[in-house]
Amino acid sequence: MFFVAISSGDRRASQPNEFRYGISLQLPFSVPSVPLWFNNWNPLSTMKTSKTKPLVGIIMGSESDWPTMSEAARILGEFGVPYEATVVSAHRTPEDMVAYAKAAEGRGLRVIIAGAGGAAHLPGMVASLTNLPVVGVPVESKALKGMDSLLSIAQMPGGIPVATMAIGGAKNAGLMAARILGTADAALRRRMGAYRARIAGESRKSRAKVQGGAEA
Repeated sequence: MFFVAISSGDRRASQPNEFRYGISLQLPFSVPSVPLWFNNWNPLSTMKTSKTKPLVGIIMGSESDWPTMSEAARILGEFGVPYEATVVSAHRTPEDMVAYAKAAEGRGLRVIIAGAGGAAHLPGMVASLTNLPVVGVPVESKALKGMDSLLSIAQMPGGIPVATMAIGGAKNAGLMAARILGTADAALRRRMGAYRARIAGESRKSRAKVQGGAEA
C-alpha cells in the first residue's frame, strides 16, 4: 500500500506502484482536514475515516470551494449526521462525477450537497444522474460575485430539480440536508427543534440588547 500526503504548498505526488492509494488534504485555513480515500482510482470509494456510514455526500468542483463548503460539514457534524466530502469536477473529471452520482444511492447516501462556482454545472449534472435529493450551493466567483454560479444552479429545466441555496449558503445546505433526513428520523427532528429554539433565544437576546440601548 502506498500513501501520498498532498498539502496546499506541495501538490506534486509520484504515481504509486500499486493502484491503491490514499490522499489526506491539509488545508491552509482553520477547518478540519478532509480525509479522502480512493481505491483503484475509483471516486466511488471516497469515505470518511469514521466508522459511521455517511448519509450525506458533500462534493465541490475544486479544493478552493472548501472554505465555503466546510460550513455544511460543520452543521452536519453539529447534528451528528455522518457525511463525506470530496472534490468532483463536472468539467475536469466528468467521468468521476458520473460515477460518483450513479453509485451514491447504492453506497447508502441519502442527500448530496454540491457546491460550485462560475459555470456551476456540478449540482445540476449530479441531479440528472441520481434520484437522491441534491442541494446546490453557488460559490462566490471572482468575475460576477457568484451571480453566475447562482443562475447556473437555479435555472434548471423542469424535471431535474436542485434545491438551490443562496450564494455561499453552505450552512443552510447542511440544515436542509438535515431536515430531509429528519423526515424519517425523530431524534434528528428533535435536535433540529432544539437548534431553532436556541437561535430564537439568541435573536431575542439581541432584541433586548438593542431595545435596552435605545431606551438608555
